[in-house]
This record gives sequence, structure tokens and C-alpha cells, in this order.
Amino acid sequence: MSPPQIPKHTLQESPTTRSITVSNWTITSSTHPISNAPQCDALHASLGGNLPLPEMTFGQNYLSLLHRPTGKAWAFTTDEALRCVKTGELSEGDGPVKVGYADKWLQSRTGEGSMMPMPEVVATKPYDWTYTTTYTGHETQLEADTDISSIVEPRPINEAQRKFKWVDADPEERSQSIPLAELSRPDPILFYAEIPLFEDELHDNGSSSLLVRIRVMPTCFFLLSRFTLRVDNVLFRTFDTRIYHSFSFESPPILVRELGGWEAPYDHVQRHLPKRDDLTPLTDPTFIAKVLTEMSKRISQREGAKTGWRGLGSRAQVAAL
Repeated sequence: MSPPQIPKHTLQESPTTRSITVSNWTITSSTHPISNAPQCDALHASLGGNLPLPEMTFGQNYLSLLHRPTGKAWAFTTDEALRCVKTGELSEGDGPVKVGYADKWLQSRTGEGSMMPMPEVVATKPYDWTYTTTYTGHETQLEADTDISSIVEPRPINEAQRKFKWVDADPEERSQSIPLAELSRPDPILFYAEIPLFEDELHDNGSSSLLVRIRVMPTCFFLLSRFTLRVDNVLFRTFDTRIYHSFSFESPPILVRELGGWEAPYDHVQRHLPKRDDLTPLTDPTFIAKVLTEMSKRISQREGAKTGWRGLGSRAQVAAL
């Protein structure tokens, strides 16, 4: 098969922002250092002051997708991702997680032979300390002729302005699924960006992170937003948002979006280590996701780690442009 023809495209770049305009799209990524104290204070206040920010918060980072003919735009930003983290008391479906050594700690002090009564256990943090988010991006308003040097963080639009209508994909229609064969071809990459939104070490009990990646090829673009959670000796959790668009002349052109949430007990993932004594892969979101997605769906998408997390499962959607 001959390599695909390179479409006409324009690249722009500033110290913190890069952009490509190709086949009716302008795709912009912005990456900055970890937010400083004043920026964190402002973000904390904008979130209502109820959510302590992750240790590494990249509050000015974002990715935006602008379909120039229609003005429809989709974006991923740190503040909107954190708005999807549950604050207040966790309830059914939120997938609450208890640190692995908590029960053992209590048993050692309240078991048979202990003179200490069972202590009263109360919630000490009125938020989801794992920063679990099922954020899938948000619709925003961007101007087609905006220069990247003047772009600011994309803001959500209100309900009355919404243009995207996501509906369930038809499983019998090939154009409404992400073509893995196309994405695995060694096509030239016209544009690539990796945008971290946040990361936290969870008080040395594991890690939690949200990272967005995008690559633009001659025939399409593909985006992956991945939330990864590791709570040592307790569980692993992943939530993926994949967005694909073909530059072919479809009528009408569409975005394909696949959402998936997986979860499993810690030891279920650990037993898949290539080397039993090398735990390094357990810090790699790609390895974690591969293990979770290759497990039986009964384990990773229905039972999970018995937290009742509502993010479990997969679904495919499309939106006409």
C-alpha cells in the first residue's frame, strides 16, 4: 500500500502553545510548568475552595479542537477535569477507596488481646482523595481566525449554546468505530502533543494522574485522555476517552468517541508483571491500561475492585459536525 498523501497544513508555535490547521480543523495544545502559588490559589477559589489541588497541577494546560466550517469546538482543561472530582461525602457510585493498611492498622489495635476500644472513624477529607474523574472534555467557544498567541484557556459554553449532540454509535456501522488498523499503520505524524493536566502521589499511597495525548496523521486525528489511579495494595483504575476523526469526505463528517472505565484489585494486576520482583511497570499507565483492558470484562468492567464505581464499562458515541 502506498503511503497516504500529505494534506496541506499549517503549523504555528509560540513558547508555550503549538497549533496545526489541517482539513478544516485547528488543533491547539498548550503546555506550561506546574502552576505556581498564585495560580493555584486562583484555581482553588474557582473550584469553590472545597478541593485541595493535586500536588502537580498544570492549571494552564489545555488541548482544543476547532472545526472551522461549523465553529464547533471541544477542549480538555485542568479546571474542568477537577470539577468532575467528587467533593463532599462520597456516595453510591463514587467508588470510594480506603488505603490498604487502614484495616490492618485498626485490627492491630482493636483485635483480641488489645486493651484499646474500636476508635470512632470519621471522614477527614470532604472530597475524593484519589482525584478520580470521568471527565470526557467539554464543548467550548473558539473563533476560527484566532491566532494562537492570543488564545486563552477554552471555557465551557452554556446549555443553550451547545452544538454537539453525542448519540450511541451503531455497532454495525464501521464508520462509527475507531479503526485500529489505520491507527497502527506507520503513517507520518504531522502533529503530536502530550498535555499533563494533573498528578498526585496520594500521600505516598500510590498515584493519580490525568494525561491527554493527540496525534494528527495525513488521514485523521486521534486523541486519548487517560486517567490512571494506583492505590498501593488496594486497586488500579483507568478511565479512557478516545476521540477519532477521519479527514475523508463523509456526509456528514463525524467525531467518534469511545469511553471506557476499568478497575481491578491490586494483586490482579501485579500478577501480570513480566518480572515478579520488578514493580516498575506498576507505575506505567500504559502497562496498567493494557493489563486491565485485556482482563475478562467480568472482572475489570463489572466486578472491578468491589467499590461500586459508576465509571466501569464501555460505550461508543458519535457526533455529527
